[in-house]
Amino acid sequence: MILTLTDKLIILAYFIISLAIGIYMTKRSGKGMSDYFLGGRKLPWYIAGTSMVATTFAADTPLAVTELVTQNGIAGNWLWWNMVFGGMLTVFFFAKLWRRSGIMTDAEFVSIRYAGRPANFLRGFRAVYIGIFMNVIVIAWVNLAMVKILEVIFPEMTIFGYSEFLVLGFSISSHLVATAGLMLFTAIYSSLSGLTGVSFTDSFQFLIAMTGSVVLAYFAVNHADVGGISGIKEKLSESALNFLPAISSEKESGVLTLGLTALIAYMGVQWWASWYPGAEPGGGGYIAQRMMSAKNEKHSLLATLWFQIAHFAVRPWPWILAALAAMILYPTAPDKGATYVMLIRDLLPSGFTGLLLAAFLAAFMSTLASQTVWGTSYIINDLYKPFINKNADEKKYMRISRITTFALMFFALLVTTQFDRISDAWKFVLTMSAGIGSVLLLRWFWWRINAWSEISAMLAPYIIYPVLKYGFKFDVLAGDFEISLIIIALWSTLVWVSVTFLTKAEDTEKLKSFYTKVHPSASGWKPIAKLVPDVAPDSGYGRLFVNWFLGVLAVMLFLFGTGKIIFADYVFGAVLFMSGILSILLILRNLKKGSSVV
Repeated sequence: MILTLTDKLIILAYFIISLAIGIYMTKRSGKGMSDYFLGGRKLPWYIAGTSMVATTFAADTPLAVTELVTQNGIAGNWLWWNMVFGGMLTVFFFAKLWRRSGIMTDAEFVSIRYAGRPANFLRGFRAVYIGIFMNVIVIAWVNLAMVKILEVIFPEMTIFGYSEFLVLGFSISSHLVATAGLMLFTAIYSSLSGLTGVSFTDSFQFLIAMTGSVVLAYFAVNHADVGGISGIKEKLSESALNFLPAISSEKESGVLTLGLTALIAYMGVQWWASWYPGAEPGGGGYIAQRMMSAKNEKHSLLATLWFQIAHFAVRPWPWILAALAAMILYPTAPDKGATYVMLIRDLLPSGFTGLLLAAFLAAFMSTLASQTVWGTSYIINDLYKPFINKNADEKKYMRISRITTFALMFFALLVTTQFDRISDAWKFVLTMSAGIGSVLLLRWFWWRINAWSEISAMLAPYIIYPVLKYGFKFDVLAGDFEISLIIIALWSTLVWVSVTFLTKAEDTEKLKSFYTKVHPSASGWKPIAKLVPDVAPDSGYGRLFVNWFLGVLAVMLFLFGTGKIIFADYVFGAVLFMSGILSILLILRNLKKGSSVV
């Protein structure tokens, strides 16, 4: 593909604006670690929430959705839409608690909830395991998606006349070198500006990415060989356009078909049992970081609510429409995910190509910036500061933070070279974290949870995984994924519950301190609540469960209402959409009536 001058100017303008925002926000990041990693806890809800959405809008996301739709129809998205159940729990039950905790990272939660050597081990282990190991896997996954995009659009790419480079013994393609250049640019502005700059840049990048997605969907759907929405309805099977999966023991071609085991795994287990970046039970990672960076509890809750609505109901339809068009235009393409990029390559006129490339750059860089700032916060706040250098001044911590940002990206780049295909990475992460979710939820509301509960829940999957894979010959990451997920979740839960009762409870003074600071519901904290009778616990949890139900309902109504309107069922679509608005109004009314949060 040859980019015109207009395309190049659009891409250049994107880079200039992104860098300018980062430089402008630099002055807000230099006062200390709280300013650098949490934006001084002053972010408004719409910036914090949009930053969450932008971070989960990675370069690989449109490709992954395209693959789901082409293989399983629109209903294929239920493999990730099911996470809305856990996401809404975070909104109403945990967002205010995260903001109230006053900590800098979710790993630091360990230091205010648990005590002693087990707590120290857990905090350091989480910093390394999640902040480095899991974080690098996610960045490598995102990097490979960007490489795939460049390979499809620029198959003959060379840099200084070379298509391959040898760096420290690693063979790196020109496409990966270009990706490394994007990583370096992202590291520069993110290390300068910290979370404030990243969050405001995220908002700009999300606008670019969504605009590009809508533009591509328009050109794809209206292509002559597709024939608009009416053409899609005529040329694709009715089952492929169903919004809900089929429930059957027999696989139906072109639609997501869930047997009883798969239904239990996706709808009944995955969303609460497994840790996954951006969908941690109870919130965590960069989601918790944004909640803790909000102005107050009200902004924390509203930011997370906006994130859930935008994540599940606003973003998907442009990708889905492009995927449906790709099914018609590229029916025999071996790589279904890559057909999304083929649409850009084959359909867009001058200027719009530059816009879509800028959109992909925005999606890639927003995720990369958030992952590295979040990962760096773990390394500095939960590893370097408490265990390596406790007495350094803020300037040194800031300097080490900026160096760590570059080091983390370099390490992720080297890891990327070791993968040819990591499409099963998300299944690996979900499987190896199955069972930890229940601990992450209950540690806020049950005093008996201790550090050993969390440690055992994190390690338990690594004991049973090889037994299933090599002992029982389960194809854990493919054909037997659903049953494996259920077994590992049940096993991990049995392990951590047993360990909890076989080990001592946390120190009473530590529990009193946590309860006084966070004051969750007294129901699971009765022995501790009696010791601090002056602390007023949260109440109105019945109303919060109603809000959770209404929140899930609102997202589904917005999602399906938009879909019905797109497919020309205007009356039904409008009814669904208006019902979604009514659900949100009821939520806001309940919050005002039941607490001081809103």
